[in-house]
Amino acid sequence: MALKQLSVYIENKKGKLSDAVKVISDADVNIRAMSIGDTEDFGILRLIVSDYEKAKELLSEATIVNVTDVIAVKMDDKQGALYKILRVLEEAEINVEYTYAFTAHVNLDAYVVFRVNDPESAEKILNDKGFDTLSQNQINNL
Repeated sequence: MALKQLSVYIENKKGKLSDAVKVISDADVNIRAMSIGDTEDFGILRLIVSDYEKAKELLSEATIVNVTDVIAVKMDDKQGALYKILRVLEEAEINVEYTYAFTAHVNLDAYVVFRVNDPESAEKILNDKGFDTLSQNQINNL
């Protein structure tokens, strides 16, 4: 099952990132993974959090927040591991729009997050090929 990612639009100004993080931190929402891309005027903060509904509600009070389905795939800590995952997606004609990675402190596993054109198919194909993907429940308990 796909994970829910928050895309938070924040001004590219001093303190805006810390303001957004403080809002969810004060609500006891844990950030599991994040990425930020910027332009001159604003940034898109992409977050996977322990409670995306609460975080979305709080962050939406001050800015635009979108929820996107992404998949997170457990990845071996070896050269070529990411390539193997990408090849499976390519062979299935799944387009990767963007990606970022994170580790889990529980067992130090590495995960790569994919925004793809068809999350449901991508997840099924990867699982069929022996790759482990994370559910929203699992991400909440990392």
